[in-house]
Amino acid sequence: MASSSNSIVITSSDVKVFCSAKAYKQQLLSLIKLAKSRIYITALYLQDDEAGREILHALYQAKQDNPQLDVKVFVDFHRAQRGLIGEKSSLGNRALYLALAEQYTHNIVIYGVAVKQKEVFGVLHLKGFVFDNILFYTGASINDIYLHQQQRYRLDRYYQITSSELTNTFCEYLERVFIHSSLAPSLNIDFIPGQAQQKNTINRLKFLLNRASYTVNFRENNSQPVDETDEISIKPLVGCGSRKNQLNSAIRQLVQKSDQSILLFTPYFNLPKVLTRDVIKALKRGVKISIIIGDKTANDFYEPDQNKFSTINGIPYLYEMLLVKFVKRWQRFIDSGQLEIRIWKDQDNSFHLKGMVIDERFHLLTGSNLNPRAWSLDLENGLLLDDISGSLMSSVKRELAEIHKHTQIITHFKQFEPFKEYPEKPKKLLKKLRITQIDRLLKRLL
Repeated sequence: MASSSNSIVITSSDVKVFCSAKAYKQQLLSLIKLAKSRIYITALYLQDDEAGREILHALYQAKQDNPQLDVKVFVDFHRAQRGLIGEKSSLGNRALYLALAEQYTHNIVIYGVAVKQKEVFGVLHLKGFVFDNILFYTGASINDIYLHQQQRYRLDRYYQITSSELTNTFCEYLERVFIHSSLAPSLNIDFIPGQAQQKNTINRLKFLLNRASYTVNFRENNSQPVDETDEISIKPLVGCGSRKNQLNSAIRQLVQKSDQSILLFTPYFNLPKVLTRDVIKALKRGVKISIIIGDKTANDFYEPDQNKFSTINGIPYLYEMLLVKFVKRWQRFIDSGQLEIRIWKDQDNSFHLKGMVIDERFHLLTGSNLNPRAWSLDLENGLLLDDISGSLMSSVKRELAEIHKHTQIITHFKQFEPFKEYPEKPKKLLKKLRITQIDRLLKRLL
């Protein structure tokens, strides 16, 4: 990576790691307040709830205090115009965006990015918040649970990286692909494209997304000398679709070339088949692998109230069944200590971590869930950090220590709740899915 023309060089002092949802919120508000020239926020959604309104008001206030501040927000077009799963039809979050646009003198722009014609077939899943020359990278979106606004939280990974080249790269991509192309309509103005126009826009955007990548423009005169013993090389990656996907290719290469260890985070245990094969081959050649996964009750689709149970709430049970099958199949590696499975659970909170650490040198920060949907449907990005000296590992180990506090090591599949003891509704649903083989489709879409 160090010799790659599309890599950016920083040092460990340019990276700061946060370990909680509350710290995420506090830092997000702080960065909004301190921004001088630009704020670019990219997330799946910015929710119309207490935390979402607080962040959106903070963005507007920053714009009022400094009218020259460039504030742009990018969210998924479809997700922004519906309520939460199970709610009645509504304007969704866009109702809030329209209301706030009327309240403030100096406006910000909220763009709606439609990756596919329907949300179920693909969404904007890009991550990264830019504040001047700081990139705050997390898989989290913006709402009450991600920001631990109320009692519950959804844990993610939170990395702050200071680099003007990196932030310029992120902003240039967003401007080129969504703004200059005119393919992402504004959601906080009254006009919204009609169905026919939007269909044409989406088709043009799909064509562009399948070919677009990050372009790094370096400063000609870099007055900040870099300590070569502490160099970290960063390669920004983006991918959409199963073909020629830069991010997917990098993920596979990391696993295929791993020599000593793999640490893998995923909220949903449903790895793409090719990635599963790569993981098994790594085990067979002696690589130690640790996988950290959320318990089924820590899944954002989990519904404890069986009276409210619907088809979507069967997904956590389906993922657990896939994990049990994997543990059964590769028990010998667990017995030898080469494969470690950790299940995260902290009361009724949820788990949203994703990414990899390879040989304590390569660090993949990504919003990709490392599942078939991320692999072939959604627009995803990531940062591949090459830390030759291992200077990042002290921060990563502190992050890992906080995560481990709420994990249980699985030594045998019998530690999981047996299928026969599942509540009646999910058990009935899973039996039906097995018979009709619809579970194969669900595993691709969720």
